[in-house]
Amino acid sequence: MKSRALLSVVGVVALLHAATGSAVAHVDYVTDGTAPGSAGELFAAVFSSPLALVLLASGGILVTVAAVGYLRFSGSLRDIEVARRTLASYRPYLPWMLRLSIGLPLVGAGFAGYLFSPSVAVNARLLQVGIGFLLLFGLATRAVAIVGLLTYLWALAGQFPDLLLASEYIAGFLGIFLVGPGQPSADMMLRRMVATEGTLLSRFQGLPKPEDVLSALGLTSEAAPLAIRAFLGANFVYLGVVQKWLQPAQAAAVVAKYDLTAVVPVSPELWVFGAGLVEAAVGVFLLTGTLTRGAAAAAFVILTTTLFGLPDDPVLAHVTLFGLSSALMVTGAGRFSLDTAVLPELHRRLGAGTTNPDPSSA
Repeated sequence: MKSRALLSVVGVVALLHAATGSAVAHVDYVTDGTAPGSAGELFAAVFSSPLALVLLASGGILVTVAAVGYLRFSGSLRDIEVARRTLASYRPYLPWMLRLSIGLPLVGAGFAGYLFSPSVAVNARLLQVGIGFLLLFGLATRAVAIVGLLTYLWALAGQFPDLLLASEYIAGFLGIFLVGPGQPSADMMLRRMVATEGTLLSRFQGLPKPEDVLSALGLTSEAAPLAIRAFLGANFVYLGVVQKWLQPAQAAAVVAKYDLTAVVPVSPELWVFGAGLVEAAVGVFLLTGTLTRGAAAAAFVILTTTLFGLPDDPVLAHVTLFGLSSALMVTGAGRFSLDTAVLPELHRRLGAGTTNPDPSSA
């Protein structure tokens, strides 16, 4: 009986953590943002409930056991090694992935009549469509990425603080700037014309390449994973802490609107707290570069369940998050991460002699 009870608790926790993904949306996109409520009331309701405490503690134990199990056994599982190598082999497609992740939603935002985020109803069609198409075409890629980044920062610093909801654009623009246009792109086609003798553009062969200039400044494509995960992680932390925990009534309105308590029969407060906890945890994992590929995969699953769970949540508003999460699955953590500084030693200690060619790129 005890084992059955334990299995029941574990099953409910797993279902809760999977289902909270469908409440992990940008709540401003599906509510009017006027519901009252306080963080104190949310925390009081959750931490005064024995059931909520049991479920949260069980979820934390499950995550810890899964992480330790991965570090202990991943070196002996060839499937993980092959998956890691395969993902890393997609690195040449990273520039195209980033350009699609930023270009497509910018074109969509321009035609839909909002500025970066559906929460900012400002018509900047020509600007956003222009930046988006140039990125998709791969023409003057780095310069256009800087224009896009400065436009976003100017709007954010001006009168549109709600653009923090779309702060993943910072990660995307910086990533594109660091990795360059890649292939296929108009920039690479022009570069080949310059490098080929006898072409009209070959007269420009003596000009320095952008990547050479950036390399001299210490800015190479190897810095892209750090830039992407830093700002993507910060975005997830913001969504979890500010949008869920500090604005719980708005998030609870999402739970009520879609009757999410019928999916998992727990209190609306636990739904909101759990959704914020999942988002914030994913953000911290990305910020610190801990099990980065796994955290990026979790982000991808969260976004997928959001789109299926909230039918009127704007798809275009999440395309950038989808693309950047996918990019981190390809690159891994990169520099200045626990994946490279701490986890390899933990893997060696827990692995008990198993081999893993690259444990830090989890």
